[in-house]
Amino acid sequence: MAAFTLQINGKEYKTDVAADTPLLWVLRDHLGLVGTKYGCGIAQCGACTVHIDGNPVRSCTLPVSAIKSAKVTTIEGLSKNGDHPVQLAWDEVDVPQCGYCQAGQIMTAAALLKRNPKPTQQQIEDAMHGNLCRCGAYHRIREAIQSASKKL
Repeated sequence: MAAFTLQINGKEYKTDVAADTPLLWVLRDHLGLVGTKYGCGIAQCGACTVHIDGNPVRSCTLPVSAIKSAKVTTIEGLSKNGDHPVQLAWDEVDVPQCGYCQAGQIMTAAALLKRNPKPTQQQIEDAMHGNLCRCGAYHRIREAIQSASKKL
């Protein structure tokens, strides 16, 4: 076990876990931040996506020891009142069906729009590739990202 101090959603958290513990399990099991979901455990589905210094990262395979002094943002920290443009567009377009993958989808989309506020359809496809939705809401996800980009 090792002690780690993490900067998550603008707050400092201290935790004592094994260095190879995936960030996902630290967030969910040790810190109670359960918005980030477990999907596959092999960084292939995107349900566990968080931001590390603004970049989308799959947290299910990222060891907590790799975080160091980086700033972590989870879906809980994306906006204070659920009013990030992507979150608002998600509601307007009524994207989720079951909703399980949506935190990862939203975090990936938010990182895309931060880097590129006016992405083309192809850039959206490329950025979102690998974020799986078992319900097949891909067309609404793309529509919501386009809608959010118009509001930026």
